[in-house]
Amino acid sequence: MTTVYDKAKYHYENFEEDLPQKQAYVHTGFFIGWLIEKDMVSEDFKKSFENQIADFKQRKLTGPEVYEKTGGVFAKDMLNEEGNQFAMFYFDFDTGEYRYHYLEAFDCEPSVYHVEDTWENYDHIKDWIDNEYEYWCQKND
Repeated sequence: MTTVYDKAKYHYENFEEDLPQKQAYVHTGFFIGWLIEKDMVSEDFKKSFENQIADFKQRKLTGPEVYEKTGGVFAKDMLNEEGNQFAMFYFDFDTGEYRYHYLEAFDCEPSVYHVEDTWENYDHIKDWIDNEYEYWCQKND
């Protein structure tokens, strides 16, 4: 059984407001986009979603759109070794900092689900992830 980091279904089933279902893909989708950009996805993921990855890199699809098209499950088998190690460190809901950085970066009012899926927002959170990745790399040298 593979480790599942997140499922969009967990989120849209628990929306407190009447939001579009696509909002459940945004916060995790930004992180998945970053992993794609840094080539930290598995070979199987690359083969299975070659077109979506190419569209993301050409900014035709956002990370959340890729996440939705891949089934809305963010799991260990999607990532290579480095991607998994970093995801376990940074993305893990219990021990990681991603959730806190996301909340801080976007001042999530009224909720984390209200952040728009835009390239501007991706670029903003990407800087936070880049900084944490740099810290993680230094820590693990």
